[in-house]
Amino acid sequence: MAETTRTEPRYGNRPTMKEVAARAGVGLKTVSRVVNGEPGVTAGTERRVREAIDALGFRRNDSARVLRKGRTATVGLVLEDLADPFYGQLGRAVEEVARAHGTLLINGSSAADPGREQELALTLCARRVDGLIVIPAGDDHRYLEPEIRAGVATVFADRPAGFIDADAVLSDGFGGAREGVAHLIAHGHRRIGFVGDRPRIHTAAERLRGYRAAMADAGLPVDGRWVASGPTDPARVAAAIAGMLSAPEPVTALFAGNNRVTVTAVRVLAGRTAGGRGPTVALVGFDEVELGDVLGVTVVAQDPAALGRTAAERLFRRLGGAAEPPRRVVIGTRLLARGSGEVPPPPA
Repeated sequence: MAETTRTEPRYGNRPTMKEVAARAGVGLKTVSRVVNGEPGVTAGTERRVREAIDALGFRRNDSARVLRKGRTATVGLVLEDLADPFYGQLGRAVEEVARAHGTLLINGSSAADPGREQELALTLCARRVDGLIVIPAGDDHRYLEPEIRAGVATVFADRPAGFIDADAVLSDGFGGAREGVAHLIAHGHRRIGFVGDRPRIHTAAERLRGYRAAMADAGLPVDGRWVASGPTDPARVAAAIAGMLSAPEPVTALFAGNNRVTVTAVRVLAGRTAGGRGPTVALVGFDEVELGDVLGVTVVAQDPAALGRTAAERLFRRLGGAAEPPRRVVIGTRLLARGSGEVPPPPA
């Protein structure tokens, strides 16, 4: 019987791993180790292989790699709003970690719609991503249980999952808000308004809880008219602030529950000051805002890059085979005093 020699398939004019090995004067296994980032190759040999790869224009055949390993080398990221700088920084950090693992990131926006979040997450699963990082818009994630059982590693960021036990990486919204409101109290304020997002959202609820805790710590009452939670569209936020400032006993300071609320608050307060309609009102916002340092806006700053990086590292730990119980990682915040939160209340 004639002996048959098996050769690596060639696609068009793409150079093969065998040609790289021949040019570098090494075996196929050595080239494979270099291409896949595996140990066991001396620095000099690796250099020769990489020079051969560059000279020939070799590219790894990921389709064949997927068939061998049962992986697609892709992960999905479901964000709330791609236009929000907070999520932009978070997504960039996830992408950097994925790239370091030789993995492609596919992301999309839920636009804060729970139905769209579910549709997007399941679409990514249908495309066989190896794992998912989800910033939840909804509060029930049982729809992902079959995907997780099927092997799709899943980590939640910014907010925890609802009704399932899964890894979560969160900012300390409670502690950050508590510190921000305590800062206003330390500067003499006693009537402090809170304007936040919808209370069903975990982050909004935690920040409101932090506000109430700081007021309680100082022995201060909270008038129901000082709290306004709901959609963060500018019209609703502006109306809420106007109501607090026009009350018989107006608030002297505001705590804004997220960066969108803070931006509207800055505009409302600037217009009020320019129109001479009352004393300056102190402001502390949760989340960094664009040009906040230039405008002198005191904020409780999160670290979105740390959130994204930690979530991605957690995901790849799962993909690497970690079988430990789900963990909740909480990342601290920082108070950045820039002027707006240090304004004293008007004389009694």
